[in-house]
Amino acid sequence: MKAQNDVQEQLLDLDRRLWSGGPDEYRAILDDDCLVAFGQTAGVSDREAVARTVETPQRWHDVELEPEGVVQPTAGVAILTYRASATRGKDEHYRALVSSGYVKRGDGWKLMFHQQTPLGGSGA
Repeated sequence: MKAQNDVQEQLLDLDRRLWSGGPDEYRAILDDDCLVAFGQTAGVSDREAVARTVETPQRWHDVELEPEGVVQPTAGVAILTYRASATRGKDEHYRALVSSGYVKRGDGWKLMFHQQTPLGGSGA
């Protein structure tokens, strides 16, 4: 169980960096291709295309991630689910149920799947 907790913490740290990081963070963490599903975006995108989506100066802050679980079907694949809350600017608040899939490469964990389901005011 400790190994699973270690993987969960590693992946949460990577996802936390993506919430507030810029294009360079995305280039370092994303796999060559990544399947994304959130907002108006769904489908397979390459690392550079996803990195360009975060070039705006206003990134998320006050990011809180509450883990719901992690599964690791093989040593080189892990899927993380968590509840996220974050703020952008002064008054754009966002809550979502998030899943991220990672694959272990020679240089560490790389994001290959990311999905967000926005949560309403009740958090249900």
